[in-house]
Amino acid sequence: MTPRLIALLLATAVLAAAAGWTAAQRFQRSRPSEDTSAPASATRKILFYQSAMHPWIKSDQPGKCTICGMDLTPVFEGDAAIPLDPGLVALGSNAISVLNVHSVSLQRGPLQRTLRVAGTLEDDETRHRFISAAVPGRIEDLFVTYVGADVTAGQPLARFYSPMLLEAERQFLAIHASPTHTATRPDWEVLRSASATRLRQLGLTEFQIEQLPSKNATNAFSDIVAPAGGTVIERFVFPGQYVMEGEKLFEIADFSTLWFLFDAYEQDLPWLEPGQEIDVTSPAAPGKTFRAPIRFIDPNISDSTRSAKIRVEVPNPVLASKTSPRRALPHRAFAEGLVRLAVPDVLLVPRSAILSPAQNPVVYLDRGGGLYEQRAIRLGRLGDTDFEVLEGLAPDDRVVVQGNLLIDAQAQLNQTLRAAEQADHQAPALPTASASTPPPAALSVEESASLRKFLADADGMRAALAADDLPAFHRATESIAPRLESLRQTLSAQPTGIPWAERLPRSAPSGSHADLRAARKAYHAFSLPLVALAKQLRSHASDFKDVKIFRCPMTAEAFEGAPARAEWMQLSSPLRNPWFGAEMLECGVEVRE
Repeated sequence: MTPRLIALLLATAVLAAAAGWTAAQRFQRSRPSEDTSAPASATRKILFYQSAMHPWIKSDQPGKCTICGMDLTPVFEGDAAIPLDPGLVALGSNAISVLNVHSVSLQRGPLQRTLRVAGTLEDDETRHRFISAAVPGRIEDLFVTYVGADVTAGQPLARFYSPMLLEAERQFLAIHASPTHTATRPDWEVLRSASATRLRQLGLTEFQIEQLPSKNATNAFSDIVAPAGGTVIERFVFPGQYVMEGEKLFEIADFSTLWFLFDAYEQDLPWLEPGQEIDVTSPAAPGKTFRAPIRFIDPNISDSTRSAKIRVEVPNPVLASKTSPRRALPHRAFAEGLVRLAVPDVLLVPRSAILSPAQNPVVYLDRGGGLYEQRAIRLGRLGDTDFEVLEGLAPDDRVVVQGNLLIDAQAQLNQTLRAAEQADHQAPALPTASASTPPPAALSVEESASLRKFLADADGMRAALAADDLPAFHRATESIAPRLESLRQTLSAQPTGIPWAERLPRSAPSGSHADLRAARKAYHAFSLPLVALAKQLRSHASDFKDVKIFRCPMTAEAFEGAPARAEWMQLSSPLRNPWFGAEMLECGVEVRE
């Protein structure tokens, strides 16, 4: 158990104990005293029963806590229930069953990862050869007439006639046959070496040069031979064709070892390293598996695919055949690879337990008794079924692997409701009527008409913000100020009751605003007393029963300093949100209170 977890458990115990003491005190106060003739609870309704030590345990009936066995404490109407930690979510047994919540204990073990990759089989580029004409000449005949023929090093491929090569051969033979080639004449060795170098530059091999003295003097042709063994994959010439110096004649590849090339994505590269064995299969060789090592990992990542090339060198044996031998794997065939990897002894958490793994990963810990705690964690490598946990969890912690999305939704709902309650507590107090407050003065027909025009002008400001029209909002503010002042003078002269003038907004938004957020902030200050006025008009003046009040529960980001939720007045439907405009035009609910 980590120190952080021990500290958390101690803190939870202390808070639970404190909550239990508070609930016990409240319970004692709620019990009838010996000197009281009538019990206090006789006139107070019991809302539910709650565990003092484990406040998430609640019941409609008296009983005992399912965790600690303590008697459940009654919570009476008007009492506050023992608060639950904001980071916790409590579910009843029925909810757990309906949501099908399942939890597992974490353990240490090997992190298994299986990578399935796909690519093609290419020939070994280090053994790929082009055979070109070293001198101009004519292809007299071909010894290899088709693509796919297997050749060995030194095997003749074509018969070639070249006057330049023939002249160089005769010069070499003349020097070789000179009677002056004795040990006392070192110049002869120099001439012979220079002549042999000349022949090599013109395309002859060392073996062909050594065989020149035994060549028939009437033979004017030379052979073009394979410089290395392999398979002919391209033939560029035909008999009788005249070729120029540097022109390609044949292309040869060695298929004894093939390169399996595949792309590995960025997140898979930490798992791969040279020397790892891969099982390679191909539809061209059904039922066969070729195990081969990784030889090279390209350090460059492609901008378009965000992947790097991996090279595996696969031995390609020769298969026995009654007609002619062939390789087990054909060139450029499609192939698949399977890499089985394991990281020993890490803390594992199932993938299904992680929410938002790519951003801020969290899990829900099962604390028992229907209580679930959200825990932020730090993840390492991703396996087939598990993540590696680097920080935030310990062995034997129980995490939710099924139903955690619904638990998270409940947690977000709890946060929204808590934020709304806090916003209500922090909102400025609005004038409200009480039993001792005299009723407002009655409105004459002219006063009702003036109020209706004022509300229409105010609704025009709201409509401009809902339409994201800042100039229209500025024009509306210019007309609302004189209308408000004239209305205040009219209503101040009411002879009886509390004048409606005291319920009017103190001032109207004025001046120009840099953007819509600033305009909405100014309108919100004006809207608070306006909404209170509209509610009282709906309650006390029949002419204003049709005025609408709407509430948006998501205004925290609407403007600087905005509350979590805000209300506004409209003269008619449909709902048009002034706090967000087109972004969330229909966000809100009607308030009928």
